[in-house]
Amino acid sequence: MEPSVKSPRRYDATRRQEAAAETRRVITAAARRIFLEKGYVASTMPAIAADAGVALDTLYASIGPKPVLFRHLIETAISGGDDPVPAEQRDYVREIQAEPDPRRKIAIYAHAVRQIMGRMAPLFAVLRDAARADDDLRTLWHDISARRAANMRLFAAELATSGGLRPDLSIDHAADIIWSMNAPDYYLLLVQERGWSPDEFGAFLADAWGRLLLPDDDKNPGLEVPG
Repeated sequence: MEPSVKSPRRYDATRRQEAAAETRRVITAAARRIFLEKGYVASTMPAIAADAGVALDTLYASIGPKPVLFRHLIETAISGGDDPVPAEQRDYVREIQAEPDPRRKIAIYAHAVRQIMGRMAPLFAVLRDAARADDDLRTLWHDISARRAANMRLFAAELATSGGLRPDLSIDHAADIIWSMNAPDYYLLLVQERGWSPDEFGAFLADAWGRLLLPDDDKNPGLEVPG
């Protein structure tokens, strides 16, 4: 009788990928806590690894060195998920593109900005301070600022295509208005410094953009922001 041959144990790649993703989530949460508490310069990779309960080597292998880790925090805060998502693939962008009414486009985007800023603005305060002395973070600051400006031009063009821009307002000027008002600093001034609620901020953006960008007959000061 021939001896039985054992088949090789199947490698469970899915389980390993799930474990790696969970490790990244734990590290990301720990890094956010440490960076917000201590600032960029005073935050150390060993402290983040200890807070996450992982080995330092695991931290580096999972995400990378300190500047890469901080960029990951910013990018995931913008995307609202565990991994960065390109702008054109985000749900609210697709919803804006599918919506024919310019007033609703503005309301959808204002609501998205309200959610994004709640996650991202505190990190941007850390980035703003650290970018003065760190070349990697200065590059990150300029990269995100330029990308945001380009995305705002796409949004302004989207409004123009749907007939939603004042005839005396160019796409470039409309983009700059939106870009200036969805800046993290603007959110921090009103919410953190002046005590507005995030919902008040989102409603204000929808109302203000409607007044500033839309033709007179399309303005709707009482527009309700989706919840």
